[in-house]
Parts: sequence; C-alpha cells; structure tokens
Amino acid sequence: MAVLTMFYGIIISMYYFDNRQHHFPHIHVKCQDKEAVIRIPDGEIIEGELPAGKNKLVQAWLEIHKDELMADWELASNGTNVFQIEPLK
Repeated sequence: MAVLTMFYGIIISMYYFDNRQHHFPHIHVKCQDKEAVIRIPDGEIIEGELPAGKNKLVQAWLEIHKDELMADWELASNGTNVFQIEPLK
C-alpha cells in the first residue's frame, strides 16, 4: 500500500497489484472509522462509505488530480512505486 496524500483527516492510498479484485482504476480512502473504495474516472463509491462532507472534499481532490491518479494507477498496477500527490488545501 502506498499513501498518496493526506488532508483534513482523510488518508488516500493505492495498493500495488490491486487490479485483480476491482478491475478498474480506484483509490482507497480512510476517514475516522469509515473506509471507501472510489473509482478514479467517475468518482463513484464502489465499496464502503464516507461522511458526506469528507466525500465532497475527496471528490474535489479527485477531479483536480485525475491525470496524476491515472498515472499512479498504471505504476501501482505494475508494482512500481507511485508518486505523492499534492493534498487539498
């Protein structure tokens, strides 16, 4: 697992070789006692849940960094180190 960024109590990560269970680009998000898996292309929560306010922050960050996330997804899917991504400010 690689932590991509942290902001406002939210931790966003990506797992190496994680294209087997969910066969599309996604991120793992943890916030307090909640966890979610979110598709990168459209921001849909495909597993778990987040508080509404935190989900809005994640969605904004996802939209800003979509290209970087897709590049990191390619790296992680191949087991290569990913790059840190700027947090939401």
